Amino acid sequence: MRYADGPGTVCEIFVQAPVERVWELVTDIDLPTRLSPELQRVAWLDGADGPAPGARFEGHNRREGLPDWRTVSEVTELTEPAGVTEPAEPAVSVDPTRPRAFAWAVMDADGCYGEPVSEPAGALARWRFDLTPEDGGTRLRQSVVIGPGRSGMSSIIDARPEIEEKVVDFRLDELRTAMTAALEGIKSLAEQGE
Repeated sequence: MRYADGPGTVCEIFVQAPVERVWELVTDIDLPTRLSPELQRVAWLDGADGPAPGARFEGHNRREGLPDWRTVSEVTELTEPAGVTEPAEPAVSVDPTRPRAFAWAVMDADGCYGEPVSEPAGALARWRFDLTPEDGGTRLRQSVVIGPGRSGMSSIIDARPEIEEKVVDFRLDELRTAMTAALEGIKSLAEQGE
């Protein structure tokens, strides 16, 4: 597969914990710093203090053999079940049977790989969590699509276009390995109640 095709991958796991608990974990942008070999630290930007459509956060990344880099991500989707108000109850309850989604676009805001990118349309990657209630627990699915914006792979592909498919396959394998580890970490935390 070529970079311009928007390659991606998906991993999923069953978590024996309620959707609400898994949702707390996947929408905590600090959690990946505990589970990812690349992402070192994150912070909300522009006064945001939690996920909401359009909210932005920065990530500081490190990878052996490469200079550290910063990305800016924008929340592109946040689908929570609609609240249901019971006539006898003034509190709003959340429908635990509806799926949830949390998605964000990662941008090269500093221009590490080309021109700086500040809009999701030019993202170097788009990430997504989907949570679906299943058998008293949660089916957790994580997906990523690479591009269309330039990323760390772009200069390698520019220099050696004949190995583009191998470069893309290698990166997708790396991402699958990291995603599987992250999902296992989320499962462990959710099931242990941490």
